[in-house]
Amino acid sequence: MTRIPLRTFILSVIVLSGCALACSRTATAAGNAGRIHWKMLPDAQLKLDDKPPLTWNVYQPEKKKNSPLILVLLGRRYLFLDYKAKLVYSVLPSDLQSQGNDFESDDLAIPDHLIPSTDWSVRDVGPAEQIRLTLEDYGRVLEVSLAHMPDLRPFY
Repeated sequence: MTRIPLRTFILSVIVLSGCALACSRTATAAGNAGRIHWKMLPDAQLKLDDKPPLTWNVYQPEKKKNSPLILVLLGRRYLFLDYKAKLVYSVLPSDLQSQGNDFESDDLAIPDHLIPSTDWSVRDVGPAEQIRLTLEDYGRVLEVSLAHMPDLRPFY
């Protein structure tokens, strides 16, 4: 049996522990990479058949401000809208993890939870972007208005 010098042994332990630490950080970053942090939009407006519902809220991904994805709380029901692809998905509350007033989730576009929708209209109406569609399972018209950020470039 050969003896390894103490200095070589300590150096190899340091190198191996550094590699293990780097691998664990990479795995943690990769595990959180698919997570979406949903931030509440206080300036959004929502109407169901031209009337505001009793309980509602609108959320948008925090890091993707111009993303065509929104999460809508409508009563006790969560809807995930991809208004570029013109698709609506039902979201189970168990798919969302509460983070104060915000939520965190994995990808919510699950084909089994697709809700039929028609009459999509996405247009810029000046200070807001208006999304209008008919939910086929309710048979009602949902309208979401997302306020634009003011363009302050002329003031610089």
